[in-house]
Amino acid sequence: MTDIQNLNPSNAPSSFAIALEALLSSGQSAADSTIFYGLSMLQVEHVEQLHPVWQSLPAPYRRRLMRALVEVAETNFELDYTAFGRYGLEDSDPGVREAAIEVLWENESLELMNALITMAQHDDSREVRAAATSALGRFILAGELGDLPESETVKAQDAAIDILEDPSEDIDVRRRALESIANCGHEIVEEAIDAAYNGDEHRMQISSVFAMGRTCDDRWGDVVIHELDSDNAEMRYEAARAAGELELQEAVPHLSRLAFDDDVEIKDVAVWALGEIGGREATRILNLLANDAQARGDQDAANAIDEALANAELGGDSLYLMSYDEE
Repeated sequence: MTDIQNLNPSNAPSSFAIALEALLSSGQSAADSTIFYGLSMLQVEHVEQLHPVWQSLPAPYRRRLMRALVEVAETNFELDYTAFGRYGLEDSDPGVREAAIEVLWENESLELMNALITMAQHDDSREVRAAATSALGRFILAGELGDLPESETVKAQDAAIDILEDPSEDIDVRRRALESIANCGHEIVEEAIDAAYNGDEHRMQISSVFAMGRTCDDRWGDVVIHELDSDNAEMRYEAARAAGELELQEAVPHLSRLAFDDDVEIKDVAVWALGEIGGREATRILNLLANDAQARGDQDAANAIDEALANAELGGDSLYLMSYDEE
C-alpha cells in the first residue's frame, strides 16, 4: 500500500487536519505518509472529528488502511496508533476490528485487556474472536511475569479457559485459547496441551506444539523434535519455534535441515531457533548459512542470521562463535 521506508518525520506532515483532507479526497486510493502520520497520537477531539469521515469510507478501504497501519507501526516506532486502534475495535466491519487488534499489539493496558475479553467472548465474527483470544496471551504472560497485577490478568486466564472448554466454539477460536493459556502456570495447561496433541483435530495439534514452546517446559522436548520432521509445513514451523523457545540442543541437527527448507518462513524460524539454542554446533551451522547468504547476495537472510548469531553468543557459548568473514 505504501513505501514504508520513505516514512520519516522529514518528509511526512503530521497534521491531523491534512490527514482528514487526504482521507476525504483519496478516492480510496493507496494511503500515503500524510495519512499515516496524521492518524498517529490522536486526541479525543481528533477521534470525534474523524468519525464522520471514517464512516463515509467503504469498508474494504477502511480494512486495507487499518491493516497497513499494522506494518507501518512495526516499522516506525515513532508512530502511536493507540487511540485510532481503540476506535477501530468498534468498527462495524469485522476485518477492521481484527486489524485494529493487531495495531494494538504493544498495548498492555488493563482497559484494552477487558475490551479484548468482551470481544473474545461475544464478537459476532469468528475471526475477530480468534484474534482477540490470541491477544489475551500477552496479558496472561504479563501477569505471570509480574508486569501486570495477576489479580487482574486472571480474568484473561479465566476467559481463555472458558473458551477452550466450550465445545460449541469454533475450533480456530479454541486453538488460540490454548496458545494463550500456555503463557501461564495454570494447572489446566499440561492436560489441555496433551489432550489437544492426542486429539483428532489437526489444527489443535498444531496449536498444542505452539503451546509446548510457550510453557518453557522441556517435558515436551521429544514431541517437538518428532514434529520437526512432520510432513505438514505449519507443524514443522511451530515445532521449530517451540524448539527454539525450549532451547533444545537435540533439535539442532533437525533445524539445520529446516534451514534449507523450501518454505521461506520455515527457513527463517529455523535460523531464529538455532540462535536461541546456541552452542558450538548451532553456531557452526549459522556461520555456514551466513556464508551462503552472502554468496547469494541475500542481505535479508544475512541480517537475520547475524541476529541469530548474536543471540547464540548471548547464550553463553561465545568460545565457539567466530566471524564467517574469517572462515
